[in-house]
Amino acid sequence: MVNRYIDATQQQKTALRGGTMEVDIDAAVPSMKTHGKLHALKSISKLGKITYHALGFSGDNSVKTEVIARYLKAEVDAAQGDQNFSITQTNYKFKYKGMEARNGRDVYVLHVTPRQKRAGLFKGELWLDAETYLPVREQGSFVKTPSMFLKKMQFVRDYDIQNGVAVPQRMESKADVRFIGSVELNVDYFKFSKEEPDTVAGAVSDPQQ
Repeated sequence: MVNRYIDATQQQKTALRGGTMEVDIDAAVPSMKTHGKLHALKSISKLGKITYHALGFSGDNSVKTEVIARYLKAEVDAAQGDQNFSITQTNYKFKYKGMEARNGRDVYVLHVTPRQKRAGLFKGELWLDAETYLPVREQGSFVKTPSMFLKKMQFVRDYDIQNGVAVPQRMESKADVRFIGSVELNVDYFKFSKEEPDTVAGAVSDPQQ
């Protein structure tokens, strides 16, 4: 089962490259009663470079600069970095938990445990579509946070299988941040397209521009 999942993900490894999608990034700091929402166009080059073109923002500017911008930078840096965070047998141990039904389709549920306590790896569950072996959900807690200011990070990431490709659909996350408490950040993805419109040529990874 794990080998079929790895084979399926390897085959679609570059499927999202050269494509664009719109994203809504909704973030909040409940202890400070602040909130912000960014609407942006995400572009992935054929080489895997990620850029964002901000289309609109509403809410508190501190959330924009301290939460959303940091999230975007972390994603861009991870895509350009040399470290491998793939869910593979090199990085994880797998344990089959059973079968569930999701949106009318059967899914296999696997428990995953990282072999090393390294930033970017998580402990939790991996849900696989029983027909294609593509991921439909990843959820858990990161075993090591990338910053001394983060004490704990939890997430749920859902995918939608479109034309044999696992396309990101929604990501929900919560982190405990020193000095400010809990931070909530949710991302919705939609309108995935392999076409690269001319507007993407001027895309930026900094939402403040």
